[in-house]
Amino acid sequence: MTRDDALKQLSHIARERAFGRDVGSDRLIQAGLDALMAGVESPTLAMLAGLLRSEEPEAPPLFDQVLEELGLLFHPPADRRAAQWALACWVAGQIADGSLDPATGTHLIWADIAYDLGYPEELEPLVHCAHNLDGWEASWGVSFEELNREAVEAAKQFLSKRSAAEAGS
Repeated sequence: MTRDDALKQLSHIARERAFGRDVGSDRLIQAGLDALMAGVESPTLAMLAGLLRSEEPEAPPLFDQVLEELGLLFHPPADRRAAQWALACWVAGQIADGSLDPATGTHLIWADIAYDLGYPEELEPLVHCAHNLDGWEASWGVSFEELNREAVEAAKQFLSKRSAAEAGS
């Protein structure tokens, strides 16, 4: 793992936690160890990476301290709707860049985000992809891989439209 990969992993976990996803202490410690081994330097990083199993409850505050030291601490918008839109953009970004399986990502957008936002029109293409991927059958005459590609394209289009809308406001 390169230094950049380690920093990206720390940033990714920071966002997961900020958006309310459960991230186990073992994963926080492993991310700290990965970062340390990749040459990332932070005053608290070695403490995080060296935690024993019995010390796992100390991992979350140490992880936050490492993020702060590295300038990676992330706070989602305070407004619940704005936070859900930020989460939708983050998940769509992961689908678009290939770091998140399209079926998993579109399902998350459908089941958690779109539901909370009242199924807005902007998320409809991604929700449609989630339905297709979730219920896919070989008899449909379209491959699962093609549905995955459609989901990636829908994520890219969503991000493009969000960027254009934000630039215009």
